Amino acid sequence: MSQPTDTIRLTTAQAIIRYLAAQYIVIDGKKTRVCGGGFGIFGHGNVTCLGEALYDHKDVLPLYRGQNEQSMGFAAAGYAKYHLRQRFMFCTASAGPGTANLLTSAALAHANRLPMLMLCGDAFLTRLPDPVLQQLEHFGNPTLGVNDAFKAVSRYWDRITHPAQVIQSLPAALATMLDPADCGPAFIGLPQDVQGWTYDYPVSFFEEKTHRIRRQLPDDEELTDATECLTSANRPVIIAGGGVQYSGAVDELTAFAETHNIPVIETIAGRANLLADHPLNIGPVGVTGSNSANTIAEQADVILSVGCRLQDFTTGSWTAFAKDAQIISLNAARHDAGKHMSLPVVGDAKLGLRELSRRIAAYTAPTDWTETAQAERAKWDDYVADNVAYGNRPNSYAQAIGVVNELCDPNDRVVAAAGGLPAEVTANWRTLGIGTVDVEFGFSCMGYEIAGGWGARIAQTENEGQQDTIVFCGDGSYLLMNSDIYSSVLTQKKLIICVLDNGGFAVINKLQNNTGNESFNNLISDTPTMPEAFGVDFEAHAKSMGAIAETVSNPAEFGEAFKRAKAADKTSVIVMSVDPYDGWTTEGHTWWEVGTPHVTDNPKVQAAHEDWESSRSKQRKGV
Repeated sequence: MSQPTDTIRLTTAQAIIRYLAAQYIVIDGKKTRVCGGGFGIFGHGNVTCLGEALYDHKDVLPLYRGQNEQSMGFAAAGYAKYHLRQRFMFCTASAGPGTANLLTSAALAHANRLPMLMLCGDAFLTRLPDPVLQQLEHFGNPTLGVNDAFKAVSRYWDRITHPAQVIQSLPAALATMLDPADCGPAFIGLPQDVQGWTYDYPVSFFEEKTHRIRRQLPDDEELTDATECLTSANRPVIIAGGGVQYSGAVDELTAFAETHNIPVIETIAGRANLLADHPLNIGPVGVTGSNSANTIAEQADVILSVGCRLQDFTTGSWTAFAKDAQIISLNAARHDAGKHMSLPVVGDAKLGLRELSRRIAAYTAPTDWTETAQAERAKWDDYVADNVAYGNRPNSYAQAIGVVNELCDPNDRVVAAAGGLPAEVTANWRTLGIGTVDVEFGFSCMGYEIAGGWGARIAQTENEGQQDTIVFCGDGSYLLMNSDIYSSVLTQKKLIICVLDNGGFAVINKLQNNTGNESFNNLISDTPTMPEAFGVDFEAHAKSMGAIAETVSNPAEFGEAFKRAKAADKTSVIVMSVDPYDGWTTEGHTWWEVGTPHVTDNPKVQAAHEDWESSRSKQRKGV
């Protein structure tokens, strides 16, 4: 019996990959595949069927061999962030521990609202060979397994139990990943037998399709409320978040601020919405912010939040703003737009800013208010200039950041995550190019730095005229996840990795000390189960993975090493020790709520608890 010409018989795995290869998007007038390829580690749960399908598409969907599934997910997140959520990568892992390793990176993508597709092996649907290698058995629920854990960290989750499901599941997964409100990781479980089962798929399912990112104009009444609120403001301020860049609304943000003379402060994810020297850029806000931004945030009577999720590091655990200040939240996601008694304006940032600007027409913020904000920024710039200076003082993160900032190209991309470096980069980095800063603090995930940098570099090299990807990494994060140094060398995706060694988890040691506790189990030297502490030879380790590496003693030497790294044609690692106690940025911090002991026999801990709690009176109450 002949097969109808309007269908094609394929395995489940073949259908998935053929469909992905046919999906396109237009970016800056250029049509390109929405899926840039994938990261994969093969095992028995995905090599025979999915691997066969991927081999046939290796020229159009390049598969990067990972060293660790978790770092593959970080790389996919770094790739998606660089492409402003308009393109994504898939990750494929075998059944069992390989898939379980993706949980952390899925959570990172979920917290940061980043698209990532996970195609992971699963137990046999027929259960004929059960229990199989790496299968978890739940005696009262045989359908439950490792893959179910991803329901908590995925925006879309499905398990393919019949080949025909692909026709519904894949378009739904892509729709989720490309939706500006619901964007996040998608997980698809692939039972090992179902991967190889066949179905007569409609040929039309595999025709090329060009996707578009939805732009929703905010509701008229919500815009009206926002207009009335803004035009009554005496001390307005704009908080610019990562959503500004994802919407492609940087020009609209700039025009809005300039037209209405409103100061702009940036979140961690929104760093690099404005250049450092823009007169209305008043600096980063919050726990890792600047005195300038926090001063005007505290005095503002109306706050226009654009593309922000308003997490605690932005809001100072809701102490950064006056209790009676009115927040207007323009956001594509309803969930974020309604936080903390905000006036919600649910919609696209680009369209929303245009329409809101038209409605507030000739309104401008009072000149004395804007001048006050600019004077505060000038004082902060003076502080940063002194903070990054080096000479007769201990080596610090800030000094290394200042050296790189002085020598890098405006188009270089900077990547940092977790520990003390996000705070130091956020506070001290002077933006040279729009959208060039990736500080992963949505999930504050150690280990993202090098892997995320590799993913960003893959994306970066897809565009002409791009420069380097520069990674700031502490010794703790390096020891947690460093194998993508090897990946970057193998794939010829050059990174410049700055390893700043402070002898352990120094920023948590600082928090420990600031709350009255003794140093314990954070710095290597203060870990009682390590009686013979010694330093790691990061230079030798990096060289063993094929990178150029050198160790320097001070910021001046660091600068010369950075110049050599810029001139090199492959990954370079620069190692410098920094002081774990001195040299931290001490200004620009709002209050941050952490749990401290309410009862203790330690008088220092008790005093610190009382001091910490003394700022709670400033905290806004809300939902």
